[in-house]
Amino acid sequence: MQATETVPPVEPEPPAAPAAAPRAGLPPEAVGPLVRGIGVLRLLTDADGVLGLSALERGTGLARATVDRVTGTLARMGYVRLDGRDVHLAPRLMELGNAYLAGLRLPTLLGPHADALADALDEAVSLAVADGDGTRVVHQSTRRRAMSLSFRIGDLLPAERTAPGALFAADWTPADWARRRARRAADPLGAGFPAVPSAAGPDDTEFAARAALARERGWALDDQLIEPGLVAVALPVRGADGAVACVASVVSHTSRHTAASLRDTVLPRLAAAVRTWEEVLSRPAPPDGAAEDAPPSGLAGWTHASKQELGRGFVESLARGLTVLTAFGEGRAELPLAAVAEATGLARATARRALITLRHLGYVEADGRLFRLTPRVLGLGFPSLARMPLPQIAAPHLAELSRRVHDSASLAVLAGDDIRYTARVATRRIMSVHITVGTRFPAHATSMGRVMLAGLPPAARTRWLAGTERPALTPHTVTAHRELAAILDRVHEQGYALVDEELEQGLRSLAVPVRDRTGAVVAAVNVAMHSSRRTVEECLAEVLPELRDCADRIEADLSTAGRFAHVPEV
Repeated sequence: MQATETVPPVEPEPPAAPAAAPRAGLPPEAVGPLVRGIGVLRLLTDADGVLGLSALERGTGLARATVDRVTGTLARMGYVRLDGRDVHLAPRLMELGNAYLAGLRLPTLLGPHADALADALDEAVSLAVADGDGTRVVHQSTRRRAMSLSFRIGDLLPAERTAPGALFAADWTPADWARRRARRAADPLGAGFPAVPSAAGPDDTEFAARAALARERGWALDDQLIEPGLVAVALPVRGADGAVACVASVVSHTSRHTAASLRDTVLPRLAAAVRTWEEVLSRPAPPDGAAEDAPPSGLAGWTHASKQELGRGFVESLARGLTVLTAFGEGRAELPLAAVAEATGLARATARRALITLRHLGYVEADGRLFRLTPRVLGLGFPSLARMPLPQIAAPHLAELSRRVHDSASLAVLAGDDIRYTARVATRRIMSVHITVGTRFPAHATSMGRVMLAGLPPAARTRWLAGTERPALTPHTVTAHRELAAILDRVHEQGYALVDEELEQGLRSLAVPVRDRTGAVVAAVNVAMHSSRRTVEECLAEVLPELRDCADRIEADLSTAGRFAHVPEV
């Protein structure tokens, strides 16, 4: 019989452990640079996505040279962006959390149902899973109102201060309660849960009583435990095996509900919804390997090439360790060591050491020879990035585009018959295009308006063309319906729009669409200049390729960020 390689069992760090330099207790085969890199990512996450290099040095206890190498490696991977002395988390980092959520399948299967329930109740609905002695949000359906829920996908909440926590604690073993007591002794005010205000919370006796009551009733209430004014009711959602797959919560404010009225009016509707959701979960999962989001090939080769190019500035063992997390996903929720090595292109020994490290840190767990990601993976940047709006995603790419073409670059969305500027990077010139964020222009006379109108479904475009007569802003503005229809057909076919002095005399602009992961046009990017700067032919030869490259990079980030989280337009 052929021998098989396994990863020895280790005790994971507690959820509230600070992001710091490696300490005693690391397994002998652990990858130190991977531990340090994850510490940097955790510290950035706790700081809501941005910290200075000096703050990272102090917070991690690492030498400045080490921080520089770690952040340089993460920047090369696209996981952070370096801006002077500041380090920003970048949307691509969400691919790690996406791998966990895709393997979990709950957001894919239940997310649309949770959104529908939130619409029906006009209240926030969330799905949470257990993570140590905390609960981790894996889906959030919020309501747009002044007093709204601010939890984000990936946020870790203390179990004792939430309704889901009582339901999870109902099944805790003595060892689970011992871990909670140890965590509270080390962190009595819950500083390791930055998503909620620091507070001691209920003691063991009170929380154990709430957990026992939740076990007896089968549901739980949160009556302003997280913060004053917040109330919630929760029910477990069980999978085909009868185990709790997640807990669904309806969350409101005391201006709308008391805990009692939430129980009396909302709990029955939540229970009916959960019964339907459990039927959804009872359907068989697709076989492993059937997913569409297969891990990218050649990762090991890419890390080696990056090392050859950057030398000591690139920490290859950190990059390879993080790529192990991307081996998992939809249809690949559980993998043996050999499959992890094959998916990443890493040697089995390298993959094994990474798994040992990740298991020690609590990001991977094992069941025999099979490994799976844990909810803690969401703690690597996901909460900070989950609500990043499109303008913020686009901003660094617009800055790079403007730097390359030496002209102003902008992002806009369609707003009725107008476009609305949502991001802009201007150039410093004596004569330049002066437009601010929030400015609106008639869509028919702008390059960005035309690429977005051309991207509308045929019926919507026909309705727009049948609208009122469009005003002529210059002698060159096209206003006739038939001519505009022909222009939009051409823009749709060629994938760009060039508008020459139709908005303002002397102004020439070129735009391309920005599409979401479904292929729908959600915005547009343009470069605007005085007509004396370039001829039309020079715009198409010099600017259009750069513009398309910028849109491609924005779309890549938008696709990653929008996989399981809603990306706001503004």
